[in-house]
Amino acid sequence: MFQSFEDLSDPSCGAPHAALLRAELARLGLDGFLIPRADAHQGEYVPPHDCRLQWLTGFTGSAGVAAVLGGKAAIFVDGRYTIQVREQVDMEVFPAQHLINAPVSEWLATHLQPGQKLGIDAMLHTVREVRRLREVCQEAGAELVTLDDNPLDSVWEDRPEPPLGQVSLYPVALAGKSSQEKISALQSALSDKKADACVLTQPDSIAWLLNIRGSDVTHTPLPLSFATVPSSGKPSLFIDGRKLSNSVRDTLSELTDLEEPGDFKTGLASLGKAGSKVMIDPALAGIGIADAITDTGGTLIEAQDPVLLPKAVKNETELNGARAAHLRDAAAFVNFLCWFDEEAPKGGLDEIGVAEKLEEFRRATGVLKDISFDTISGAGPNGAICHYRVSRTSNLRIPQGKPFLIDSGGQYEDGTTDITRTLAVGDVSAEMKKNFTLVLKGHIAISTARFPQGTTGAQLDTLARIDLWKAGRDFDHGTGHGVGAYLGVHEGPQRIAKTGTVPLKPGMILSNEPGFYPAGEYGIRLENLEIVTEARDIAGGERPMLGFETITLVPMDLRLVDVSLLTAFERDWLNRYHTRVRAEVGPLVGAKERIWLEKATEAI
Repeated sequence: MFQSFEDLSDPSCGAPHAALLRAELARLGLDGFLIPRADAHQGEYVPPHDCRLQWLTGFTGSAGVAAVLGGKAAIFVDGRYTIQVREQVDMEVFPAQHLINAPVSEWLATHLQPGQKLGIDAMLHTVREVRRLREVCQEAGAELVTLDDNPLDSVWEDRPEPPLGQVSLYPVALAGKSSQEKISALQSALSDKKADACVLTQPDSIAWLLNIRGSDVTHTPLPLSFATVPSSGKPSLFIDGRKLSNSVRDTLSELTDLEEPGDFKTGLASLGKAGSKVMIDPALAGIGIADAITDTGGTLIEAQDPVLLPKAVKNETELNGARAAHLRDAAAFVNFLCWFDEEAPKGGLDEIGVAEKLEEFRRATGVLKDISFDTISGAGPNGAICHYRVSRTSNLRIPQGKPFLIDSGGQYEDGTTDITRTLAVGDVSAEMKKNFTLVLKGHIAISTARFPQGTTGAQLDTLARIDLWKAGRDFDHGTGHGVGAYLGVHEGPQRIAKTGTVPLKPGMILSNEPGFYPAGEYGIRLENLEIVTEARDIAGGERPMLGFETITLVPMDLRLVDVSLLTAFERDWLNRYHTRVRAEVGPLVGAKERIWLEKATEAI
């Protein structure tokens, strides 16, 4: 199994671990410390070696930060984790705060005292974060102290070793462009910006640029590394040499100067001493990186990671790979749904068994490299936890008469998939059908949207919510995230959300996943992946439009649809979608599954 169901959280760790940390802070002359859920790369997936927030508090979510002062502490999480954090963390030790509505900066402004020293790990807090923290400390009469060594590491006795996943070469036949082509384009962009070099801190940016993949973190084929790219000449790749076979080393040596991670700060200092103008992304680069350049005489050019946008706008080879991966994945998912419909009415299924079975169907393709994230298998009240992770202690039997939510994906060499379906188990209520249909209406609105060049995800986000809003409902996560090409299942800079400020461009892949989650009852989410495309001309239109091509091909559960709430346009969309699913996926499944698929995609 790619997924573990062990319970990784221990709320009882909060008090003793906070005490250990406070003792170490006192020894160092510090009055407080911040512990983010981040490593030096600011990635979504953090190796066990860097799971400091989990060690300290027990919280296992993908976003959060803890603040520890002498007599007070708190943990900050966003709306996805408001339920989870209370289950995993001792609220007496770390009271929960909302990361967005009541951020850590406001908490510090209230609790920091004049003369106190607040410490941070210089590699774990970005340039942008540190600016705000310095303002807060200055206003409170306190001092922000950046540290090269993390005091928490000194008291974490059983800390795991750093990962040493082997690096592989990603073939041009799947990447669509050679690494040299990508490097040349990046260097041209640096010259246009009058930059002498850029620093890449995101492993997925480096993996895409150099056409490599790795296995240092769960579910995402990333080789943890840093890179500097000059406007001319060879880039430098800072990576543990033990991850490289002889053949991979030979190939990378032709493209880059290979260095050990311990030499990264020295390499940055060399850029500074040369008086270089160095581009860094202030939202991604740790303040320690910026200081290593400026303290030695370099100048910073602050700009978005220059690889993010080229990586997000997929070439035709990458898009064709994504289409092929999604069709293969759809067949596996239809096999799973047919099995689920046979077994669920018997009452013997539980969350773990369902997740295991879905992975089994994906493995049966023969080409699954990994799942793209831990499957969210949510029965009853667990379905209402947006990013629920089933464990052996939380595992529920799937009840009759409620929707069941399953959100999952696969990593294939030609593409990364992510799909959510909400399934009826037994007879569901009219209210459940209404809520499902409101979510479906929002999903259809995004899928059928037409919009001009320059439109951002924030402008589209309302389309997914408007019918929910009319009914006094909403959901506390974005409507859509970017997806990589055999890389991260969550990829920036594109997103459909209130904070999605990047214009959408043809070739980007985004999820379309509105939801609704009555707390303590059940969850509903419907997710397909969409490619941004140039839309067909609209009769009488005055300008070209963009739209979406849906590449996820799995039926929606018609047993949960209240047809009376759909417009004729929405009903036609659902029927056309199901006709396409039946035509494209039907030939890829067995006779029994085809019979199931015919019924599941009947016109309404």
